[in-house]
Amino acid sequence: MKIAAIDIGTNAIKSKIFDTTPTSIEFIESIRTPMRLGDDVYTQGILSEVSLETLTKIIKRYQKYFADNEIQIYEIVATSAFRDAGNSENARRFVEQKINHPLKIISGLEEAKLISFNPITEQNKKTLLIDHGGGSTDCLFVDSKEMLIQSFNLGAVRSLYKQDNGEELKRLKEWIGKLKKIKTLIGIGGNIKDFFRAFGQSSIKPGEFNDFSMHLKTLSAEEKIKNYHFSKDRADVIDNAMMIFSDVISQASGLKNIKCTKWGVSDSIAVKLFHETYSRDIKINI
Repeated sequence: MKIAAIDIGTNAIKSKIFDTTPTSIEFIESIRTPMRLGDDVYTQGILSEVSLETLTKIIKRYQKYFADNEIQIYEIVATSAFRDAGNSENARRFVEQKINHPLKIISGLEEAKLISFNPITEQNKKTLLIDHGGGSTDCLFVDSKEMLIQSFNLGAVRSLYKQDNGEELKRLKEWIGKLKKIKTLIGIGGNIKDFFRAFGQSSIKPGEFNDFSMHLKTLSAEEKIKNYHFSKDRADVIDNAMMIFSDVISQASGLKNIKCTKWGVSDSIAVKLFHETYSRDIKINI
């Protein structure tokens, strides 16, 4: 049975599709559609009806693809742009009525907790996973005895519109500084994934990371697109994203390696949906 998840982000709409059995889940394919809802939220404070109409058309295309490929079970979540919009609830209802499917707006801490579905968390100790998106930075720290989560209103698109809050950055640095020695930092999200791809790396030392970041910063958006094949909606925000990672690195005592993963919110939502779907077959005696 195939299942899917749709993540309505601040910079793009993404979906992951999986094939499942009662005992396994296997990734099949992903879909990404550029759409910067943050343009509305960080300039007008709300999601415009024009953007919501465009969004519903995108989701309907995904739904048609699901129907054509016999994908009946899927979940749709919205993250930072939706939860920050002044008309968040009205926007949610507008979209739900158009697509005839529930849309769940998740909090920053929910987004951070979803990272725990990543199999990497079972293998790594003293590891900090950071999902840095267009509107928020969501963190999960894994040690042998604890798993800590936190979310911060710091994002690449948010920063592009000068909507980052200095107090949030201070709170992030203080939280990182209180963690026990971090051996590995694993970045999540399109910006860090494209950063690693651009430099052909699978693991980067903190010093090298800062060197690569500084080099990118010297290039214009057009040069980033030409030299490193960034998409237009990546080239104008990647410097802002790498600055957040550099701030984290500066506070992470004992950090040895920085890596990235393709895993994102839609992967975690799909795995969560997988567990929920097959748990229905479990008999519960009350």
